[in-house]
Amino acid sequence: MFSFRSIRLAMERDPRIAAELRKGRGAASNPDNRFDRLARHAVDDGWNMAEEMTPVRTEVTIETPRTVITRNASPDLSFDRSINPYRGCEHGCIYCYARPSHAYLGLSPGLDFETKLIARPDAPKVLEAELRKPRYRCAPIAIGTNTDPYQPIEKDHRIMRGILEVLQAFRHPVGIITKGTLIERDIDILSEMAGQGLAAVGISVTTLDPDLARRLEPRVPSPARRLAVIERLARAGIPVRLMASPIIPGLTDHEIEKIVQAGADAGAIAASMITLRLPIEVAGLFRDWLAEHCPDRAARVMARVTEMHGGKEYQSDFGTRMSGTGIYADLLKQRFRRARRAAGLTKDLAKLNTDAFRLPPRVGDQMTLL
Repeated sequence: MFSFRSIRLAMERDPRIAAELRKGRGAASNPDNRFDRLARHAVDDGWNMAEEMTPVRTEVTIETPRTVITRNASPDLSFDRSINPYRGCEHGCIYCYARPSHAYLGLSPGLDFETKLIARPDAPKVLEAELRKPRYRCAPIAIGTNTDPYQPIEKDHRIMRGILEVLQAFRHPVGIITKGTLIERDIDILSEMAGQGLAAVGISVTTLDPDLARRLEPRVPSPARRLAVIERLARAGIPVRLMASPIIPGLTDHEIEKIVQAGADAGAIAASMITLRLPIEVAGLFRDWLAEHCPDRAARVMARVTEMHGGKEYQSDFGTRMSGTGIYADLLKQRFRRARRAAGLTKDLAKLNTDAFRLPPRVGDQMTLL
């Protein structure tokens, strides 16, 4: 026998979640994750349970990690290690390639990804222990490559602030990617680290259209506000890269030149571009989003996407998964290179300094005389 709560939960996992119950969210559905052995389907049994339906709320669970530094050997990435203070992301970007990672937690890449979040408040303490290991060798750590470290819950949990304090004490280089304005809170640390060549930031701007941005990235600060963040960071001496990511063919590709120029005007000294990626469950979620928000352009957008991925919605091949292949992909690359030249952003960010790394003394440590 089903309880009212079990019926409500089953309905919440149904792809046909009412818009008023998910206001301010990116995904329109909460499909079962690919590892579930059982599938859930809502069934109308004749009982009117509408009163049991409640708006989707954000829930935060605490996790105590054994390690926080994640290693990778991807030839597509310029770093070999990263840190994720949070799992899941309340920003709710519908195109987020990290959504499938929530399936490893037994959760849905849909609404669960943006509402059932996991915070790791012990991350700074665990990070310090890892940096003190005798075999540790310093190399830049990337933060924000999976989920945003400055998503709204950082305001209360302050995990990113703690991580930066540890990195500052160790003089350890860090590269941060974010859409969040909370990074402005940490300008004091980042400015000091940047002065030693230890910090750089990438700010992602997908579109300059505030209405489109609100639908694509429902809980992300507006494009204008993100450009203001670039300006504040640049004024503080922090090197900033404008990230035109992702470029969505048929939807935001016409803005490439304007986005790059806006970043340069705000103070960015470099720029990069990644085209739309739709791995695993993201493809279905994005198609649903297009059908709801851009039905007149849905077919054209997906046609361009498949054109850039060899007739498929996504190809995971190294070297091309982030840029695509074919005539249209090449055209986007050419336009981006021209836009960078026109905006004076032809150089990349300088390499971060790894020579300053050192172990700070702990309370009770014997100090040296020299």
